[in-house]
Amino acid sequence: MSYYLENVLSRQEQLEYEAEAENKDMQAPEGIAEIEHLLDKRIIRAIKEMGFEKLSPIQEQAIPYLLEGRDIIGQAQTGTGKTAAFGIPIIQKINPDLRRLQCIILCPTRELAIQAAEELRKLAKYMHGIKVLPVYGGQDINRQIMGLRGVQIIVGTPGRVMDHMRRHTIKLDDVNMVVLDEADEMLNMGFREDMELILGQIPGEHQTALFSATMPQPILDITHKFQKEACLIKVAAKELTIPLVSQKFYRIKNADKNAACIRLLEYYQPKLCLIFCNTKTKVDEVAEVLKAAGYQAEGLHGDMSQHQRDVAMNRFRNGSSSILIATDVAARGIDVDDVEAVINYDVPQDIEYYVHRIGRTGRAGRKGRSFTFVNAREVYRIREIERMCNTRVAEKKLPNASKVMKAKAEKYLEQAWEVHEHEDMELMKEYLQRKLEAEGIDALQLAAAMLKYQVGDKGHEIQIDEYSSRRGNSRTDGNGRDGRRGYGRGDDRNRRSMGRGHGENSERTSGRGRRGRKSEGDGGESRRRENRPNGDKRERNGGRRDVRRDGHPMGREKNGRRERKGDNS
Repeated sequence: MSYYLENVLSRQEQLEYEAEAENKDMQAPEGIAEIEHLLDKRIIRAIKEMGFEKLSPIQEQAIPYLLEGRDIIGQAQTGTGKTAAFGIPIIQKINPDLRRLQCIILCPTRELAIQAAEELRKLAKYMHGIKVLPVYGGQDINRQIMGLRGVQIIVGTPGRVMDHMRRHTIKLDDVNMVVLDEADEMLNMGFREDMELILGQIPGEHQTALFSATMPQPILDITHKFQKEACLIKVAAKELTIPLVSQKFYRIKNADKNAACIRLLEYYQPKLCLIFCNTKTKVDEVAEVLKAAGYQAEGLHGDMSQHQRDVAMNRFRNGSSSILIATDVAARGIDVDDVEAVINYDVPQDIEYYVHRIGRTGRAGRKGRSFTFVNAREVYRIREIERMCNTRVAEKKLPNASKVMKAKAEKYLEQAWEVHEHEDMELMKEYLQRKLEAEGIDALQLAAAMLKYQVGDKGHEIQIDEYSSRRGNSRTDGNGRDGRRGYGRGDDRNRRSMGRGHGENSERTSGRGRRGRKSEGDGGESRRRENRPNGDKRERNGGRRDVRRDGHPMGREKNGRRERKGDNS
């Protein structure tokens, strides 16, 4: 039962709602034919062209309500088809002849805004006259102002939308629908004030749709204030599990993570691999380590300019880079079907992020792999992930150096054999024959030397991280769970910052922000909370960092006042 339902519905209503949700979970999602009679034929044509065969649970429940003009609250995570769930009704309800703003969609990051705008354009492909524009920080605002002419749908980050509202470059008089996508994520990033100001300044009657993975109290406050008789829609977390993803974790020391990362890449040799880190600094570090090891790797995080991020993403999408290292926030716009493996270099701070991460692989019916690195003190987090996601994450030992060398040798020999089968080898044979005669060795010795040159030496063995307390008693129980505080959604809800002090204020590219703060050009996620690595006692800038016993940082003192927790990923 969600936090929202526990606090809003009576016990009888809870039981009825749960029974209805369970019944819907047991039924297969309906086909597109169920909603064809509600939609313009041109939209149906675009939907089918996009490959839709069945509606996802969130689409099946949300689309009819939104077409009726009802407000909705959708509790669903990324990857459940939310964009189409609100995008299809939006396109249906837009008046193409009215060349004024009619719908605003708020997203937490520029990547999500761009991705949602692209999907809306696909849905409106045959609906001539409908114009969609993403607006976000890091892009020239004057260029955006020019592009706003005749736009009916804006998909933007809250800060940049507010910036346009202050400049009066967007008019709200004809807005009849507002969508808050990933509302809890916007809340985490300090956008609550912006969200409420945007909703509060829409003058006429309008429809409001809110989608959120979790329902903390501030989200409930927004729904109570800005929605009327909203319909509750909940997608169970079990619908987010991805059975084609093999999930493993490795107990290793933090100092061995770089070596372990290379070990897995050498052994499994994925064509495309995503590596997730909790901090921007770690993203840069891992990218440099992998580049030094000869890999085509790119980093992706909030301190990079929009151009740098676009280049990194394009290189990953077209295969120029086989490895992308990213923070959770920066990776939210990644939509690549051919990712073969996901490596959780750091255990995600939120369990929802674990689902988002491993959901990047195993798509379109393909098999995928996910690997998570934990030290001995973090094993309890894996147990919490298993419990809350109803999944199994198997503990494995890293492939030893001999296995890795064998895998590398086999790959090289396979590649060499493919060349032998498809290329003319006569000239190469002449070179080899001369060498064999000159050195007086046989062909096997020369081939072995060439293979050794390609494969290299065996690496060192990476040991399992065995942890015990100073008194010799492990702090984990018999099931590998840590005896300390749990790792559930409730803890996450309690530790989230709701203030604006460290929010993503990325969209203020010129002028001054409220309260006299100077705006930033890229800003973006540079002021967003960063998921803190457990165990760090001091921040890199030398400020004092207190850490609770459960590993989560407390606030720190700065300039004589207590500062809110922040995330800068």
